Amino acid sequence: MKKIIFLLLLPLLAFSTLHKFYVSVTNVNYYERDDALQITTRIFIDDLEEVLKERYDVQTFLGTGEEAQMADFYIEKYLRAKFLIGLDGKITEYDFLGKKYDNDVIICYLELPNVGLDQLKKVEVHNEILTDLFDEQKNLVHIKWKGNKKSFILTKSNAKGMLNL
Repeated sequence: MKKIIFLLLLPLLAFSTLHKFYVSVTNVNYYERDDALQITTRIFIDDLEEVLKERYDVQTFLGTGEEAQMADFYIEKYLRAKFLIGLDGKITEYDFLGKKYDNDVIICYLELPNVGLDQLKKVEVHNEILTDLFDEQKNLVHIKWKGNKKSFILTKSNAKGMLNL
């Protein structure tokens, strides 16, 4: 009887393995009132912890009561290395405003003040978040400005999206 049950369940088990996917979602919104690009990026916590451990040899315990005091420092350091914004071909510094947790995702808040969008010709987003650890990583980027929207899927081999204004 056990053999029969096992044979009946075997096909179900073959299709029930979890397939891990690697994705981040970044929203870049232009706020005319503030003349600023406000950016949120959503990353799976376990993936970010893994890349921080691999890259900087730190255990961060993100989103737990044991979160490392230096967690924000390493998150910001990693984002500055892997997420870049270019305005008319010039890489521009952004402010790391902070983070919050939403279940198994960390949401990081960034802002690029004093953009001067009316004078810009192009905005570039270079997003290599997690591609140094996961070859399958996909980074979705949505840019919204003055009623317009453009989206990109960026990968390890194609990490830059450009928006001509």
